[in-house]
Amino acid sequence: MKAVKVLLTILVFLGAAYLIVVFNWTYSDGNRAGYIQKFSSKGWVCKTHEGELAMTTVPGTAPVLWQFTIWDDKVADQLNDMMGKRVILHYKEYRYIPTTCFGDTTYFVDKVEVQE
Repeated sequence: MKAVKVLLTILVFLGAAYLIVVFNWTYSDGNRAGYIQKFSSKGWVCKTHEGELAMTTVPGTAPVLWQFTIWDDKVADQLNDMMGKRVILHYKEYRYIPTTCFGDTTYFVDKVEVQE
């Protein structure tokens, strides 16, 4: 019984250490500009804000769609207010997140600006 408690304690500690590493170090960060193609709140238990940014380099060409997730409700509300405008999204990419409860993508937007 004591060995089970020790093993369980070690597993909990390793799981917590893994989550600390995954959520505190980003793989990449940057900006992307374009028009919001789709934006919604998804999930049965874990609600996340998911969206698609249509990035066009030359008018008249087919846009490249970039999928992203937003954790912060304030940023999601800002993005809703900017629908229809060209926006710049600042994102951080987190790799190896253990579940889709945190979002469907690895790109997490933390700042939104209107491009002038």
